[in-house]
Amino acid sequence: MSRDIQLKERWEQLVQILSDKFSQGEDLDLDAIIYLIGVQELGKFSQTYKKDEKLNLMHIAICRLLEPYGYYEFEYFDSEGWPHYKIKEELPPLKAGEQSVLMKEAIVNYFLEKKLID
Repeated sequence: MSRDIQLKERWEQLVQILSDKFSQGEDLDLDAIIYLIGVQELGKFSQTYKKDEKLNLMHIAICRLLEPYGYYEFEYFDSEGWPHYKIKEELPPLKAGEQSVLMKEAIVNYFLEKKLID
């Protein structure tokens, strides 16, 4: 099976699983899934987040997702338990479609690691 087809199938499976669990009938989009990963990485599930905190959660997720690719490296947890990452390598310029594929691949790999999908 080609890598692109496998990624597409795993992505669709993942969207279905997460949408069933966290949405009310609508498929979650890429940003919503990134947000959920940020909450997972922070580990504070029953909290309500302000807009700037939601953006920080998405940043945490992106750093965590791109860490295996060598773009970020975990540094430390601050006094409130928020993880901090440092940039190891700048992301190359990517077109919007390329960014989307990279993030979907990173998300699929994250959930393969967590054994939510196979």
